[in-house]
Amino acid sequence: MKAKVKRFDKSLPLPEYKTDGAAAMDCYARENASIPAGQVILIPLNLAVQPPAGHFVLLAARSSLHKKGLSLANGIAIGDEDFSGDKDEYRAALYNFSNQAAEIKKGDRIVQMMIFPYTKVEWEEVEKLNEKNRGGFGSTGV
Repeated sequence: MKAKVKRFDKSLPLPEYKTDGAAAMDCYARENASIPAGQVILIPLNLAVQPPAGHFVLLAARSSLHKKGLSLANGIAIGDEDFSGDKDEYRAALYNFSNQAAEIKKGDRIVQMMIFPYTKVEWEEVEKLNEKNRGGFGSTGV
């Protein structure tokens, strides 16, 4: 699959797979930032993406992000197919859950990106679904 990408700072690499078995590409912070304890800061990721038609971009935290006392404020981020303008730079909403400022340096790998196909849903509203109920969220045990 090919996707169009624009870098804002050419001194940083494009998102890349770090191993042959990697499912997602690492994305880089475009600038230095200090994130105060308990705060959320948007970190520019140095790219605008135009995924192929029928695809979306998914951003997830790198598994090591928590070591900096950080997490993605929104858990994961979805980039719609039409979020693809020349100035639509992807950003990571990083939340500092620690009790001290966290530092991000330009070039730090902070999130990972995947591109997936999607299917639009048409609702068929009904008055009743299955007779059998599972018992609610978490009903299959601990």
